[in-house]
Amino acid sequence: MPDQFLHGVEVVQIDDGLRPIQTVKSSIIGFVGTAPDADDAVFPENTPVLITGPRMAASLGEPGTLRDAYLAAYAQGVAEIIIVRVPHAQDAPTTLANIIGDETAYSGVWGLLAAGSVTGQVPRILAAPGFTSGDPGEGVNPVVSALLSIAQRLRAVVIKDGPNTTEADAITDAGLYGDDRLYIVDPAVRAFDTVSASTITRPASGYVAGLLSRRDREKGFWWSPSNQEMRGITGTARPIGFQMSEPATESNRLNEAKVATIIRQNGFRLWGNRSTATDPIWAFLSVRRTADMIYESIEAAHLWAMDRPFSAQLLLDIRDSVQAYLDTLTTRGALLGGRVWLDPELNTEATLKAGKLYLDFDIEPPAPLERLTFRAHRNGSYYEELVATVIAS
Repeated sequence: MPDQFLHGVEVVQIDDGLRPIQTVKSSIIGFVGTAPDADDAVFPENTPVLITGPRMAASLGEPGTLRDAYLAAYAQGVAEIIIVRVPHAQDAPTTLANIIGDETAYSGVWGLLAAGSVTGQVPRILAAPGFTSGDPGEGVNPVVSALLSIAQRLRAVVIKDGPNTTEADAITDAGLYGDDRLYIVDPAVRAFDTVSASTITRPASGYVAGLLSRRDREKGFWWSPSNQEMRGITGTARPIGFQMSEPATESNRLNEAKVATIIRQNGFRLWGNRSTATDPIWAFLSVRRTADMIYESIEAAHLWAMDRPFSAQLLLDIRDSVQAYLDTLTTRGALLGGRVWLDPELNTEATLKAGKLYLDFDIEPPAPLERLTFRAHRNGSYYEELVATVIAS
Protein backbone atom coordinates (compact mmCIF):
# COMPACT_ATOMS: atom_id res chain seq x y z
CA MET A 1 0.00 0.00 0.00
CA PRO A 2 1.26 3.54 -0.67
CA ASP A 3 2.96 5.41 2.21
CA GLN A 4 0.62 7.91 3.81
CA PHE A 5 0.89 9.90 7.00
CA LEU A 6 -1.66 8.84 9.59
CA HIS A 7 -1.99 9.88 13.20
CA GLY A 8 -4.61 7.34 14.29
CA VAL A 9 -5.81 3.74 14.06
CA GLU A 10 -6.78 1.86 10.93
CA VAL A 11 -7.92 -1.60 9.88
CA VAL A 12 -6.48 -3.04 6.68
CA GLN A 13 -8.41 -5.92 5.13
CA ILE A 14 -6.23 -8.81 3.92
CA ASP A 15 -7.99 -11.12 1.46
CA ASP A 16 -5.40 -13.88 1.35
CA GLY A 17 -6.56 -17.48 1.78
CA LEU A 18 -8.26 -20.22 -0.16
CA ARG A 19 -11.64 -19.66 -1.79
CA PRO A 20 -14.41 -22.26 -1.67
CA ILE A 21 -15.23 -23.70 -5.09
CA GLN A 22 -18.89 -24.23 -5.88
CA THR A 23 -19.85 -26.89 -8.42
CA VAL A 24 -21.65 -25.52 -11.46
CA LYS A 25 -25.19 -26.71 -12.17
CA SER A 26 -25.18 -29.95 -14.12
CA SER A 27 -28.94 -30.57 -14.21
CA ILE A 28 -30.14 -27.85 -16.61
CA ILE A 29 -31.78 -29.28 -19.76
CA GLY A 30 -31.76 -27.57 -23.14
CA PHE A 31 -34.51 -28.58 -25.61
CA VAL A 32 -34.78 -27.41 -29.21
CA GLY A 33 -37.98 -27.90 -31.16
CA THR A 34 -41.16 -26.47 -32.64
CA ALA A 35 -44.27 -24.88 -31.15
CA PRO A 36 -46.22 -23.16 -33.96
CA ASP A 37 -49.00 -21.91 -31.65
CA ALA A 38 -46.71 -20.56 -28.95
CA ASP A 39 -47.09 -17.06 -27.54
CA ASP A 40 -44.44 -15.05 -29.40
CA ALA A 41 -44.10 -12.63 -26.52
CA VAL A 42 -43.19 -15.42 -24.11
CA PHE A 43 -41.29 -17.67 -26.52
CA PRO A 44 -39.71 -15.61 -29.32
CA GLU A 45 -38.22 -17.74 -32.07
CA ASN A 46 -34.55 -18.74 -31.94
CA THR A 47 -34.20 -17.31 -28.45
CA PRO A 48 -33.33 -19.33 -25.33
CA VAL A 49 -36.10 -19.13 -22.75
CA LEU A 50 -36.03 -20.58 -19.25
CA ILE A 51 -39.34 -22.30 -18.47
CA THR A 52 -39.98 -22.29 -14.73
CA GLY A 53 -43.11 -24.45 -14.54
CA PRO A 54 -45.99 -26.09 -16.41
CA ARG A 55 -48.15 -22.94 -16.37
CA MET A 56 -45.50 -21.11 -18.34
CA ALA A 57 -45.06 -24.14 -20.59
CA ALA A 58 -48.76 -23.99 -21.43
CA SER A 59 -47.99 -20.90 -23.54
CA LEU A 60 -46.14 -23.20 -25.95
CA GLY A 61 -49.46 -24.51 -27.24
CA GLU A 62 -50.26 -28.12 -28.13
CA PRO A 63 -48.83 -28.53 -31.66
CA GLY A 64 -45.13 -29.12 -32.24
CA THR A 65 -42.54 -30.96 -30.19
CA LEU A 66 -41.60 -28.65 -27.33
CA ARG A 67 -44.69 -29.03 -25.16
CA ASP A 68 -44.42 -32.82 -25.19
CA ALA A 69 -40.67 -32.65 -24.52
CA TYR A 70 -41.20 -30.36 -21.54
CA LEU A 71 -43.97 -32.54 -20.08
CA ALA A 72 -41.81 -35.65 -20.54
CA ALA A 73 -39.04 -34.09 -18.46
CA TYR A 74 -41.54 -32.62 -16.00
CA ALA A 75 -42.90 -36.12 -15.38
CA GLN A 76 -39.47 -37.00 -14.00
CA GLY A 77 -39.70 -34.15 -11.47
CA VAL A 78 -37.89 -31.43 -13.44
CA ALA A 79 -39.50 -27.98 -13.75
CA GLU A 80 -36.79 -25.56 -14.94
CA ILE A 81 -35.82 -26.21 -18.55
CA ILE A 82 -34.32 -24.03 -21.28
CA ILE A 83 -36.03 -24.24 -24.65
CA VAL A 84 -35.21 -22.79 -28.07
CA ARG A 85 -38.24 -22.54 -30.31
CA VAL A 86 -37.65 -22.58 -34.06
CA PRO A 87 -40.04 -21.75 -36.94
CA HIS A 88 -42.24 -24.62 -38.02
CA ALA A 89 -42.39 -25.10 -41.79
CA GLN A 90 -44.93 -26.97 -43.91
CA ASP A 91 -42.28 -29.38 -45.22
CA ALA A 92 -40.03 -31.55 -43.09
CA PRO A 93 -36.68 -30.63 -44.75
CA THR A 94 -37.20 -26.90 -44.06
CA THR A 95 -38.20 -27.58 -40.47
CA LEU A 96 -35.08 -29.72 -40.05
CA ALA A 97 -32.98 -26.88 -41.45
CA ASN A 98 -34.61 -24.52 -38.94
CA ILE A 99 -33.80 -26.93 -36.11
CA ILE A 100 -30.13 -27.01 -37.12
CA GLY A 101 -30.07 -23.23 -37.56
CA ASP A 102 -27.13 -20.93 -38.21
CA GLU A 103 -24.08 -20.78 -35.96
CA THR A 104 -23.36 -17.14 -36.82
CA ALA A 105 -26.92 -16.06 -36.03
CA TYR A 106 -27.29 -18.21 -32.89
CA SER A 107 -30.44 -19.72 -34.39
CA GLY A 108 -31.76 -23.27 -34.09
CA VAL A 109 -29.69 -25.52 -31.86
CA TRP A 110 -26.94 -22.90 -31.86
CA GLY A 111 -29.22 -20.74 -29.74
CA LEU A 112 -28.25 -22.98 -26.81
CA LEU A 113 -24.82 -21.34 -26.85
CA ALA A 114 -26.47 -18.05 -25.92
CA ALA A 115 -28.49 -19.55 -23.06
CA GLY A 116 -25.99 -18.57 -20.38
CA SER A 117 -25.98 -14.94 -21.46
CA VAL A 118 -29.74 -14.70 -21.98
CA THR A 119 -31.11 -16.81 -19.10
CA GLY A 120 -28.20 -16.99 -16.65
CA GLN A 121 -28.26 -20.79 -16.86
CA VAL A 122 -26.08 -23.06 -19.01
CA PRO A 123 -27.71 -26.26 -20.30
CA ARG A 124 -25.63 -29.40 -19.73
CA ILE A 125 -28.17 -31.94 -21.04
CA LEU A 126 -29.12 -31.30 -24.69
CA ALA A 127 -31.86 -32.89 -26.78
CA ALA A 128 -34.15 -32.22 -29.73
CA PRO A 129 -36.89 -34.84 -29.35
CA GLY A 130 -38.47 -35.74 -32.66
CA PHE A 131 -35.46 -34.66 -34.73
CA THR A 132 -32.57 -36.93 -33.65
CA SER A 133 -33.72 -40.38 -34.78
CA GLY A 134 -34.20 -41.38 -38.43
CA ASP A 135 -33.06 -44.15 -40.73
CA PRO A 136 -29.41 -45.13 -40.03
CA GLY A 137 -29.05 -45.75 -43.77
CA GLU A 138 -29.19 -41.99 -44.24
CA GLY A 139 -25.96 -41.55 -42.28
CA VAL A 140 -25.14 -39.26 -39.37
CA ASN A 141 -28.09 -37.17 -38.22
CA PRO A 142 -27.25 -33.49 -38.92
CA VAL A 143 -29.08 -32.26 -35.80
CA VAL A 144 -27.05 -34.64 -33.63
CA SER A 145 -23.86 -33.54 -35.34
CA ALA A 146 -24.61 -29.88 -34.55
CA LEU A 147 -25.63 -30.68 -30.97
CA LEU A 148 -22.36 -32.52 -30.38
CA SER A 149 -20.41 -29.46 -31.53
CA ILE A 150 -22.37 -27.38 -29.03
CA ALA A 151 -21.97 -29.98 -26.28
CA GLN A 152 -18.20 -29.83 -26.67
CA ARG A 153 -18.25 -26.08 -26.03
CA LEU A 154 -20.71 -26.23 -23.14
CA ARG A 155 -19.27 -29.39 -21.56
CA ALA A 156 -22.69 -30.94 -22.01
CA VAL A 157 -24.05 -34.29 -23.18
CA VAL A 158 -26.52 -35.04 -25.97
CA ILE A 159 -29.45 -37.44 -25.61
CA LYS A 160 -30.27 -39.00 -28.99
CA ASP A 161 -33.25 -41.12 -29.97
CA GLY A 162 -32.54 -44.36 -31.81
CA PRO A 163 -34.36 -45.22 -35.04
CA ASN A 164 -37.22 -46.95 -33.15
CA THR A 165 -37.52 -49.73 -35.72
CA THR A 166 -35.51 -52.86 -35.00
CA GLU A 167 -32.63 -53.96 -32.81
CA ALA A 168 -30.40 -54.26 -35.89
CA ASP A 169 -31.18 -50.69 -36.97
CA ALA A 170 -30.44 -49.37 -33.48
CA ILE A 171 -27.04 -51.09 -33.45
CA THR A 172 -26.26 -49.83 -36.95
CA ASP A 173 -27.26 -46.33 -35.92
CA ALA A 174 -24.95 -46.37 -32.88
CA GLY A 175 -22.08 -47.45 -35.12
CA LEU A 176 -22.27 -44.12 -36.94
CA TYR A 177 -21.04 -42.24 -33.87
CA GLY A 178 -18.00 -42.29 -31.64
CA ASP A 179 -18.46 -39.40 -29.22
CA ASP A 180 -18.16 -39.63 -25.44
CA ARG A 181 -20.83 -36.95 -25.07
CA LEU A 182 -23.52 -38.87 -26.95
CA TYR A 183 -26.04 -41.11 -25.19
CA ILE A 184 -28.41 -43.05 -27.46
CA VAL A 185 -31.69 -44.56 -26.27
CA ASP A 186 -33.90 -46.97 -28.21
CA PRO A 187 -36.81 -47.66 -28.62
CA ALA A 188 -39.36 -44.85 -28.25
CA VAL A 189 -41.91 -44.93 -25.45
CA ARG A 190 -45.67 -45.17 -25.21
CA ALA A 191 -47.51 -42.56 -23.15
CA PHE A 192 -51.09 -41.41 -22.65
CA ASP A 193 -51.83 -38.17 -24.45
CA THR A 194 -54.53 -36.05 -22.80
CA VAL A 195 -55.19 -34.04 -25.97
CA SER A 196 -56.13 -37.04 -28.13
CA ALA A 197 -57.25 -39.08 -25.10
CA SER A 198 -55.23 -42.03 -26.36
CA THR A 199 -51.91 -43.78 -25.90
CA ILE A 200 -49.34 -42.60 -28.45
CA THR A 201 -45.68 -43.14 -29.28
CA ARG A 202 -43.25 -40.42 -28.22
CA PRO A 203 -39.45 -39.96 -28.43
CA ALA A 204 -37.70 -41.29 -25.34
CA SER A 205 -35.06 -38.53 -25.26
CA GLY A 206 -37.27 -36.03 -23.40
CA TYR A 207 -37.96 -38.55 -20.65
CA VAL A 208 -34.30 -39.59 -20.43
CA ALA A 209 -33.15 -35.97 -20.24
CA GLY A 210 -35.52 -35.40 -17.35
CA LEU A 211 -34.39 -38.57 -15.61
CA LEU A 212 -30.73 -37.55 -15.94
CA SER A 213 -31.52 -34.09 -14.54
CA ARG A 214 -33.46 -35.59 -11.63
CA ARG A 215 -30.60 -37.96 -10.86
CA ASP A 216 -28.18 -35.03 -10.75
CA ARG A 217 -30.31 -33.16 -8.24
CA GLU A 218 -31.12 -36.13 -6.03
CA LYS A 219 -27.75 -37.88 -5.99
CA GLY A 220 -25.13 -35.98 -7.97
CA PHE A 221 -23.62 -35.69 -11.43
CA TRP A 222 -21.34 -38.67 -10.76
CA TRP A 223 -24.27 -41.11 -10.62
CA SER A 224 -25.28 -43.03 -13.73
CA PRO A 225 -28.86 -42.55 -14.96
CA SER A 226 -29.16 -46.28 -15.59
CA ASN A 227 -31.48 -48.52 -13.53
CA GLN A 228 -33.80 -45.63 -12.67
CA GLU A 229 -37.56 -45.85 -13.07
CA MET A 230 -38.90 -43.75 -15.92
CA ARG A 231 -42.09 -41.94 -14.98
CA GLY A 232 -44.97 -40.88 -17.18
CA ILE A 233 -44.82 -43.75 -19.68
CA THR A 234 -47.06 -46.77 -20.17
CA GLY A 235 -44.62 -48.91 -22.11
CA THR A 236 -42.13 -49.08 -24.95
CA ALA A 237 -42.79 -48.91 -28.69
CA ARG A 238 -41.52 -52.49 -29.01
CA PRO A 239 -40.94 -55.06 -26.27
CA ILE A 240 -37.35 -55.34 -25.06
CA GLY A 241 -36.14 -58.72 -23.84
CA PHE A 242 -34.33 -58.63 -20.50
CA GLN A 243 -32.91 -61.25 -18.16
CA MET A 244 -30.49 -60.16 -15.47
CA SER A 245 -28.00 -63.00 -15.95
CA GLU A 246 -28.53 -63.80 -19.63
CA PRO A 247 -26.24 -62.16 -22.24
CA ALA A 248 -28.37 -63.33 -25.18
CA THR A 249 -31.12 -60.73 -24.71
CA GLU A 250 -31.93 -57.65 -26.75
CA SER A 251 -31.26 -55.32 -23.82
CA ASN A 252 -27.77 -56.74 -23.32
CA ARG A 253 -26.95 -56.69 -27.02
CA LEU A 254 -28.06 -53.05 -27.27
CA ASN A 255 -25.99 -52.07 -24.25
CA GLU A 256 -22.96 -53.85 -25.70
CA ALA A 257 -23.43 -51.79 -28.86
CA LYS A 258 -23.53 -48.58 -26.74
CA VAL A 259 -27.28 -48.13 -26.93
CA ALA A 260 -29.28 -47.56 -23.76
CA THR A 261 -32.73 -49.07 -23.67
CA ILE A 262 -35.82 -49.33 -21.47
CA ILE A 263 -36.58 -52.55 -19.64
CA ARG A 264 -39.59 -53.65 -17.62
CA GLN A 265 -38.36 -54.75 -14.22
CA ASN A 266 -40.25 -53.38 -11.23
CA GLY A 267 -41.51 -50.62 -13.49
CA PHE A 268 -40.01 -49.34 -16.72
CA ARG A 269 -36.33 -48.56 -16.20
CA LEU A 270 -33.63 -46.90 -18.23
CA TRP A 271 -30.91 -49.51 -18.78
CA GLY A 272 -27.44 -48.55 -20.04
CA ASN A 273 -24.35 -46.73 -18.73
CA ARG A 274 -22.33 -46.12 -21.86
CA SER A 275 -21.91 -43.30 -24.32
CA THR A 276 -20.72 -43.94 -27.87
CA ALA A 277 -17.11 -43.20 -26.85
CA THR A 278 -14.34 -45.00 -28.71
CA ASP A 279 -11.80 -44.40 -25.92
CA PRO A 280 -12.52 -46.97 -23.18
CA ILE A 281 -11.45 -44.67 -20.34
CA TRP A 282 -14.39 -42.39 -21.23
CA ALA A 283 -16.87 -45.18 -21.96
CA PHE A 284 -19.25 -44.36 -19.10
CA LEU A 285 -21.42 -41.28 -19.45
CA SER A 286 -21.21 -40.52 -15.72
CA VAL A 287 -17.40 -40.48 -15.83
CA ARG A 288 -17.42 -38.00 -18.71
CA ARG A 289 -19.90 -35.75 -16.91
CA THR A 290 -17.99 -35.90 -13.62
CA ALA A 291 -14.80 -34.70 -15.27
CA ASP A 292 -16.72 -31.98 -17.15
CA MET A 293 -18.35 -30.55 -14.04
CA ILE A 294 -15.09 -30.52 -12.11
CA TYR A 295 -13.18 -28.79 -14.92
CA GLU A 296 -15.94 -26.22 -15.39
CA SER A 297 -16.26 -25.55 -11.66
CA ILE A 298 -12.53 -25.01 -11.15
CA GLU A 299 -12.33 -22.63 -14.08
CA ALA A 300 -15.38 -20.61 -13.03
CA ALA A 301 -14.21 -20.32 -9.44
CA HIS A 302 -10.91 -18.59 -10.23
CA LEU A 303 -12.11 -15.35 -11.73
CA TRP A 304 -10.91 -13.71 -8.52
CA ALA A 305 -7.31 -14.74 -9.23
CA MET A 306 -7.04 -13.33 -12.72
CA ASP A 307 -4.80 -10.28 -13.22
CA ARG A 308 -3.42 -10.28 -9.65
CA PRO A 309 0.33 -9.84 -9.30
CA PHE A 310 2.32 -13.03 -8.76
CA SER A 311 3.19 -13.87 -5.18
CA ALA A 312 3.82 -16.98 -3.16
CA GLN A 313 0.52 -16.37 -1.37
CA LEU A 314 -1.41 -16.22 -4.65
CA LEU A 315 0.00 -19.56 -5.80
CA LEU A 316 -0.72 -21.17 -2.44
CA ASP A 317 -4.29 -19.83 -2.39
CA ILE A 318 -5.04 -21.23 -5.86
CA ARG A 319 -3.45 -24.59 -5.12
CA ASP A 320 -5.13 -24.99 -1.75
CA SER A 321 -8.53 -23.93 -3.10
CA VAL A 322 -8.45 -26.66 -5.74
CA GLN A 323 -7.15 -29.26 -3.28
CA ALA A 324 -9.89 -28.45 -0.79
CA TYR A 325 -12.50 -28.81 -3.56
CA LEU A 326 -11.14 -32.18 -4.68
CA ASP A 327 -11.03 -33.36 -1.06
CA THR A 328 -14.68 -32.38 -0.63
CA LEU A 329 -15.70 -34.26 -3.77
CA THR A 330 -13.77 -37.31 -2.60
CA THR A 331 -15.58 -37.24 0.74
CA ARG A 332 -18.93 -37.01 -1.05
CA GLY A 333 -18.09 -39.97 -3.29
CA ALA A 334 -17.85 -37.99 -6.53
CA LEU A 335 -14.16 -38.91 -6.79
CA LEU A 336 -11.99 -41.77 -5.65
CA GLY A 337 -9.27 -39.21 -5.03
CA GLY A 338 -7.59 -36.06 -6.33
CA ARG A 339 -4.28 -34.25 -5.87
CA VAL A 340 -2.91 -30.83 -6.89
CA TRP A 341 0.72 -29.90 -7.49
CA LEU A 342 2.95 -27.22 -9.00
CA ASP A 343 5.41 -28.47 -11.62
CA PRO A 344 8.66 -26.42 -11.53
CA GLU A 345 9.63 -27.63 -15.01
CA LEU A 346 6.56 -25.91 -16.48
CA ASN A 347 6.60 -22.85 -14.25
CA THR A 348 9.92 -21.40 -15.34
CA GLU A 349 11.16 -17.83 -15.13
CA ALA A 350 10.15 -17.30 -18.74
CA THR A 351 6.58 -18.57 -18.33
CA LEU A 352 5.99 -16.66 -15.12
CA LYS A 353 7.36 -13.45 -16.64
CA ALA A 354 4.88 -13.99 -19.47
CA GLY A 355 2.06 -14.05 -16.93
CA LYS A 356 1.42 -17.78 -17.25
CA LEU A 357 0.94 -20.23 -14.40
CA TYR A 358 0.55 -24.02 -14.73
CA LEU A 359 -1.13 -25.98 -11.98
CA ASP A 360 -1.53 -29.77 -12.36
CA PHE A 361 -4.19 -31.91 -10.74
CA ASP A 362 -5.34 -35.50 -11.08
CA ILE A 363 -8.75 -37.02 -10.44
CA GLU A 364 -10.39 -40.42 -10.76
CA PRO A 365 -14.20 -40.47 -11.14
CA PRO A 366 -15.86 -43.67 -9.93
CA ALA A 367 -17.14 -46.00 -12.65
CA PRO A 368 -20.63 -47.43 -12.17
CA LEU A 369 -20.93 -51.08 -11.16
CA GLU A 370 -21.96 -52.61 -14.48
CA ARG A 371 -21.24 -56.31 -13.96
CA LEU A 372 -21.61 -58.16 -10.66
CA THR A 373 -20.44 -61.78 -10.56
CA PHE A 374 -21.23 -64.10 -7.66
CA ARG A 375 -19.06 -67.23 -7.59
CA ALA A 376 -21.00 -70.21 -6.20
CA HIS A 377 -19.18 -73.23 -4.74
CA ARG A 378 -20.30 -76.71 -3.58
CA ASN A 379 -19.02 -77.82 -0.18
CA GLY A 380 -19.63 -81.46 0.75
CA SER A 381 -18.25 -81.05 4.27
CA TYR A 382 -21.61 -79.68 5.33
CA TYR A 383 -22.85 -83.29 5.21
CA GLU A 384 -20.35 -84.15 7.92
CA GLU A 385 -21.70 -81.30 10.03
CA LEU A 386 -25.23 -82.63 9.42
CA VAL A 387 -24.31 -86.12 10.65
CA ALA A 388 -22.38 -84.72 13.62
CA THR A 389 -25.38 -82.59 14.59
CA VAL A 390 -27.69 -85.65 14.50
CA ILE A 391 -25.28 -87.74 16.58
CA ALA A 392 -24.87 -84.97 19.12
CA SER A 393 -28.62 -84.69 19.53
